[in-house]
Amino acid sequence: MEEMPITLHNSNALILGYGRIGKALAKMLQGIGANVFVEARKYADIAWIKAYGYKPVSLTELSQTVKDMNVIFNTIPSIVLNHEILKILNQECLIIDLASKPGGVDFDKAKELSLRAIWALSLPGKVAPVTAAEFIKDTVFNIIEELGV
Repeated sequence: MEEMPITLHNSNALILGYGRIGKALAKMLQGIGANVFVEARKYADIAWIKAYGYKPVSLTELSQTVKDMNVIFNTIPSIVLNHEILKILNQECLIIDLASKPGGVDFDKAKELSLRAIWALSLPGKVAPVTAAEFIKDTVFNIIEELGV
């Protein structure tokens, strides 16, 4: 929120990808009153996106959707926000890439276009290491239990 001139409440927020991070983020953004748009490929995910009251977006309609976004969160570890898409964005749109390397944003092109793009790698470990460690510990113990080790 420090990076935006507006609040997330009533803003247009697009999430690229509906995996673990996308699902949790969509719920949080909706909870604070954002208009949540979610890109997904799988038909089952699109059905859940609609059921939760988010607006589904397909990659084929991305160029029409991004024009009206205030913030875009990427969770896809493959370049989705390329030069063609970036040049359509509103100059005030904030881009936050949450994906693992190689990420989903062409950061060189974003910089050329004077767009604000943040690559937020290693969250929540950087800002909440104890909580992150607890999640990792719980996951490891669950895997061990499932394997019967």
